Amino acid sequence: MSSPDAKRVKTNDGAPYELIYWPGIPGRGEWVRLLFEEAGVPYTDHAKEADGVSAVLEYISAENVGDATNPPVLASPILKHGDLVLHQLPNILLYLAPKLGLAPTEGDGVFFLNQIVLTLLDGFVNELHDTHHPVATSLYYEDQKPEAKKRSKYFIAERIPKFLGYTQRVLDSKASGEGPWLYGGKLTYADLTLFQCLDGTKYAFPKSIEKLQKSGKYDGVFKLYDTVKELPNINKYLESKRRIPYGDGIFRYYPELEEE
Repeated sequence: MSSPDAKRVKTNDGAPYELIYWPGIPGRGEWVRLLFEEAGVPYTDHAKEADGVSAVLEYISAENVGDATNPPVLASPILKHGDLVLHQLPNILLYLAPKLGLAPTEGDGVFFLNQIVLTLLDGFVNELHDTHHPVATSLYYEDQKPEAKKRSKYFIAERIPKFLGYTQRVLDSKASGEGPWLYGGKLTYADLTLFQCLDGTKYAFPKSIEKLQKSGKYDGVFKLYDTVKELPNINKYLESKRRIPYGDGIFRYYPELEEE
């Protein structure tokens, strides 16, 4: 296996990047876009192409069993880089970040950054998604509103502060280094991950996030959010038409979920 693997890495050097994701929503594809945009690396975003839906369906089809080296994928986002096909958002980020200069290529830092990113995605993506789909993803929100209301109450009161508190502890640690960054004293993909997590949560629960920000307990977290937002490449992207507005995806705004 060592020979084909070595050949693959060499083949992928200089190969174009392709992101396969559903059109019309930022979703989990947005974290991948942020890495490309900050690094200034060209990529094909199939969500913006005419084949957007068909590209996803082709990969996730039950009839698609992969190939000799790529196992089948379950869901998007999907990254195609040369002859390599990956899915699972954290896995894609772990692969891309070192190649784009947003993470070390070796050493313990690779794993420290990964654990920060996994934690952020757990709290601000997986748990947040379940506030509007607490019973089943196959049901409409309207079919589970009472459960969503109950789930959101505890997410707002307990889970958002827990994950903001964790992030602030990371920032307060010596491992954070100099500056506003989460690890190692420089911008990494963990900082971009936090930005998108917090940006989406602000959209979904604006009153709750505003209250937590005013508490002063998480000043470092919100400072980092503002810093990332003003990075030249990120700011340019956020102001462009390439940035897909929030809607029916992970981050949804239902005012009733914040009502007392």
